[in-house]
Amino acid sequence: MQHAKAAAKKAYGLCFIQTIEFPLLMDTQFLESFVVVVEHGSVAEAARRLNLTPAAVTQRIRALEHEIGTVLLSRSGRTVRATEAGEAILAPARALLRDVRDLRAIATEQTFSGELKLGAVASALTGILPSTLARVTRKYPQMKLTIDPGISPELYKKVVDGELDAAVIVEPQFALPKTCEWTTWREEPLVVLAPRAMTEPDPHRLLSTEPFIRYDRRQWGGLLADTYLRRAGIYPTDRYELDSLDAIAVLVDRGLGVSLVPDWAAPWPEGLSLRKISLPEPFEMRRIGLLWRRASPRIRLLNALMTEAAGS
Repeated sequence: MQHAKAAAKKAYGLCFIQTIEFPLLMDTQFLESFVVVVEHGSVAEAARRLNLTPAAVTQRIRALEHEIGTVLLSRSGRTVRATEAGEAILAPARALLRDVRDLRAIATEQTFSGELKLGAVASALTGILPSTLARVTRKYPQMKLTIDPGISPELYKKVVDGELDAAVIVEPQFALPKTCEWTTWREEPLVVLAPRAMTEPDPHRLLSTEPFIRYDRRQWGGLLADTYLRRAGIYPTDRYELDSLDAIAVLVDRGLGVSLVPDWAAPWPEGLSLRKISLPEPFEMRRIGLLWRRASPRIRLLNALMTEAAGS
């Protein structure tokens, strides 16, 4: 056993997991806790996501470190990072956890039970998914749905890498890999947002003359708006650049500028007095939909999710 550990520490990478002879009693929940702590940089946040106490998460990490025989996490104040050994086992640990989930999915294929890991952008979490999730929960009570919020580029990568089973994101503006599938759930045209008190009817004039609250260009929807502005030859005077559509709407309502955003699904923040002004010429819409891996062992669960979404 000690010889195997020494070899693993030299090799790192995949050899680490493959060489160490883990006791059969080791619970994969220990590995799951380790991975979640590293991903979120916080024991407290990992505990919240795992529905445990921070003490329970810490106990799992210590048990894992004891079994492996080395320290996996370093702590600096409230921030937690993987040590060199922790980084070495991170990718194999994720792969092992995926394999365990796949085995469970295969074993429960006929019962609609098991875990489905779903990513979602903020506007989908509030406007598209709630009704679908409510129907799924009522119809398939044995299905466990975990939600990973984020922005489209990050969630896209997690689906491609197999960290998520699927994600509700903005459609990428490039060809998908052959391992993935896409279905569109909602199309959202770009609109100019202006305070109700602004009476100027020309959206291009508003974008050219008023302070501009830009939708973050790290977001694919923000890139779409930026592409429109460049094609139209409009170079607005940026005041802010934000990644929250709700926050943009509030700032426009307060008279701080105008914006160019997709007409996202309700609910919008309450009590706002806004104008939505259509663009003078057709332009490609922001499309929200589901991205998933074709070969997912949880395709039965994904099909159930898509069937309920179609009923929205």
